[in-house]
Amino acid sequence: MTKLKAGDKAPDFSAKDEQGNTVSLSDYKGKKLVIFFYPKASTPTCTTEACNLRDNYADLKDKGYEILGVSADSQKRQSNFKNKFDFPYPLLADEGKEVIKAFDVWGEKKFMGKTFDGIHRVTFVIDENGVIEKVIDKVKAKIHTEQILE
Repeated sequence: MTKLKAGDKAPDFSAKDEQGNTVSLSDYKGKKLVIFFYPKASTPTCTTEACNLRDNYADLKDKGYEILGVSADSQKRQSNFKNKFDFPYPLLADEGKEVIKAFDVWGEKKFMGKTFDGIHRVTFVIDENGVIEKVIDKVKAKIHTEQILE
């Protein structure tokens, strides 16, 4: 699991979003950022989590937050996911796992008795100066916005 904690400087990154635009941490300087990592686009729990953020997007924006989703899915898969569920925020297509590894959310997982490497579902709340305010490593997809705001 991630070694990053509240008070740490967020790792700098640049990656392509679902439309091929380069997105960097520096784009959010002076803004609060919620960056959520999820294992795979269009899977049930990832969809529930992303839709919870979409449904509460106005509240999050009102409180000054920008949202950014990240997985190792292709640009096309991220684009399909965003369009299907009408997400108002960018999704990074981190196929090379540079951002995923920078935030240290890649590692061993267990599912149905099998052990494998994959993306851990972790969310980081980053302040206006690029410092991590909160790390949510036990994400509850149905109430994720509440976890961010509490």
